[in-house]
Amino acid sequence: MTVQAVATSRLLMPGFVLAAAVAVAAVFAEPLLRHTTGGRLALPGMVIALIIGMGLHRLAAQPLFTPGLTFAVKKLLRWAIALLGLRIAFGDILGLGVGTLLLVVGSMAVTIASGIWLARRLGLHDGYGALAGAATAVCGASATLATTTVLPNYPAKAADTAFTVVAANAVSTLVMLAYPPLAIFLGFDATQTGILLGATIHDMAQVVGAGYAISEPVGNSAVVVKLFRVFLLLPVVLAIGWWFMRQGREAGEARVPVPVFALVFLALVVVNSVLPSVPALAGSYAVAKPWLVTLSNAGLLIAIAALGLGTSVTAILSIGWRHVAVFFGATAVILTLVTAGLFVL
Repeated sequence: MTVQAVATSRLLMPGFVLAAAVAVAAVFAEPLLRHTTGGRLALPGMVIALIIGMGLHRLAAQPLFTPGLTFAVKKLLRWAIALLGLRIAFGDILGLGVGTLLLVVGSMAVTIASGIWLARRLGLHDGYGALAGAATAVCGASATLATTTVLPNYPAKAADTAFTVVAANAVSTLVMLAYPPLAIFLGFDATQTGILLGATIHDMAQVVGAGYAISEPVGNSAVVVKLFRVFLLLPVVLAIGWWFMRQGREAGEARVPVPVFALVFLALVVVNSVLPSVPALAGSYAVAKPWLVTLSNAGLLIAIAALGLGTSVTAILSIGWRHVAVFFGATAVILTLVTAGLFVL
């Protein structure tokens, strides 16, 4: 191991160990909570990890933990999500149907437009409306950071970008807890619930947490739908930049991160679709797959624990009500459109 690798490991270790400790605590707390409440309160491990993490936010806010927590949320999460491809075959993707894909694209477009419209109505800059709309429609913080590169410069641009990143995280956490009971109330089946979660929750971490906390089929559908939204990041950002230029404003050069983890995810979907039908490889694959799935589950739990550790409720409450109203408005738009569409499909 090189000197640089050792230094990097030491830098990441405190935050990563803290997130891992929260994940382990959640694993032990899940059956304990179920037992002590007689089964009346049965929270999944991912939700417990998120709640414990949020409760320890003040401790985790120390600079010592920041690199490791950032690594868990940004890097480890993507690796764990990529391994989720081993749970899904092409039949799962094709099973979503053209109607679902059109519903997702249409709801995303209307959500971005509504974000800009709401910002104007409340006296905020169009740029913030585009940030809130893209974060809600595509993939939370990643879409926010990509979108800000194509926005014209305006006085509050940096502050609006920072708020949108925080809001996407916080609101995603809230809806992660709220949408599964809503799906049950509406009488949705596993596929419909997965589509609802995958098409409406902002960040991938919360999509995974909400989906697999219900069941594996729901999680599989949610991840596939969410990844479809992630793949639309590039055209969405370029369209926003083009719209601002058409308004006669100077827009920046798009610098959109390539969703490599999504490409790996699809590659593993191919593996999971092909290898079980190849006699020479099926046996070895059947042995390796459970270990890789377990590794994915552990990575997801640690990443969601890190997400909770990095979530500050106080920071969210300090923001002006108009910014909050625009973000919740865009969130309500995409939820309403997708829910209505699922009743029609």
